[in-house]
Amino acid sequence: MRVKGGYTTRRRRKKVLKRAKGYFGSKHALFRTAREQLLHSGQYAFNSRKQLKRDFRALWILRINNACRLNNTRYKDFIYWLKQLKIKINRKMLSEIALHDADLFTSLVQQVKNKLKIK
Repeated sequence: MRVKGGYTTRRRRKKVLKRAKGYFGSKHALFRTAREQLLHSGQYAFNSRKQLKRDFRALWILRINNACRLNNTRYKDFIYWLKQLKIKINRKMLSEIALHDADLFTSLVQQVKNKLKIK
């Protein structure tokens, strides 16, 4: 007697196909290709979550550097000065200040320069 595709198998396959809804070509319709694509999609999602953090940090550094250039200094010097004065403010907050309140950022740069007696 042969074994027919039973309730459990059908449920498992429907779960995979439901997750693959919207995929291009046969990847949303055929179980085997859908399962394979879901494995790849999961890997892409994992990698993208890590990449997103790198991309945002690069964006923050770019914004801080642009604001520093407007104040006649360099990003690397500014970060070094902040470390010397033991000012703990992260790059995300610095970039928000640079983006939304340029006057505050300018005054921050001037205060840091004055404390370290930098021209």
